Amino acid sequence: MFEQLFASRIVEKILFYMIANKKCFASELRQSFETPIFGIQRALARLENQGILVSIVEGNNRMYYWNPRYPFIEEFKKFIEKAYSSLPEDFKKKYYEREIRKRPRKKGKPL
Repeated sequence: MFEQLFASRIVEKILFYMIANKKCFASELRQSFETPIFGIQRALARLENQGILVSIVEGNNRMYYWNPRYPFIEEFKKFIEKAYSSLPEDFKKKYYEREIRKRPRKKGKPL
């Protein structure tokens, strides 16, 4: 949909994922989209350099959030939300609204 606008299909996927989840890890995106992590990390770095996203190191991972200081963040998010709302529901559930475990499992707990 916005592949040419953002010059990358991965950037489009990341922005849709951010609309649905508000924050993300690179490994979370890799798991959700089943793509190599290098491209995801490069796209996240590009979005961070442009000021759209900010990141915070949490443990050994880097968590990405919307940048509240970006001057057009609300308008930008509304634009992305409108595009996201036009996606088919099954597509949203498969890629953007999946249940991904975000905390480690208790030691010794059976799977």
